[in-house]
Amino acid sequence: MHDERDPRIGRAALIGAVVGALLCGAIALGGLAKLHAPGWAGAIGVLMILGLGAWTGTSIGRRRGVRDAVLEPGEEVLGTYTVRPPYAEHTPPDLHNGPQYAVRVTTLGIQLWERSVLLWRYPWPELRVLVDGPRLRLHREGEEVGTLLLEPPGSVHEIVAAARRYGTG
Repeated sequence: MHDERDPRIGRAALIGAVVGALLCGAIALGGLAKLHAPGWAGAIGVLMILGLGAWTGTSIGRRRGVRDAVLEPGEEVLGTYTVRPPYAEHTPPDLHNGPQYAVRVTTLGIQLWERSVLLWRYPWPELRVLVDGPRLRLHREGEEVGTLLLEPPGSVHEIVAAARRYGTG
C-alpha cells in the first residue's frame, strides 16, 4: 500500500527523531542541572536520553509519514481519534507503541489504522454514519461495516459533523 522508500516517510521519521531528541535533551539538561551532577555523568545521561528521544520520535514520525503517504491530493486530515478496546480485560499496548487502533478522519473519508497498517478506508459519500450512545456506527450499502468506541468521549459527534459536512447520507 505504501513504499517504505517514500521520501515523505523518511522525512517524517527524521523530523520525529530530531524533535524527540531535542525535547528529551532539554528535559534531561534541566533535570541534571537541578541534581548538580558531575559533568561526565550528565553527558552520559543526556546522550542516553537523546537516543531514547530520537528512537521514540523516529517511530512516531515514521507512523505519521506512512499515514500521510496514503492521502490523496487535496485530502486533508481533520482529526485522529483513539479506538478504545471493546472489553475491559483487553491488555493495553505498551506506552511506547502508542494506541493500537486509531480512526483518522479526512475531508474525503474515514480510515481505520492499526499502528502503521491501514485496515480500511471509506469515502464519505458511500457511508451512513450514526451515533449509538458513545459508539459510532458506520453503514455502507445497507451493511454495518464498523462499530467504534472512540476517545475522547465527544469525538463521535465531531466525526458525525464532519461526515455531514463532507457528504454522507
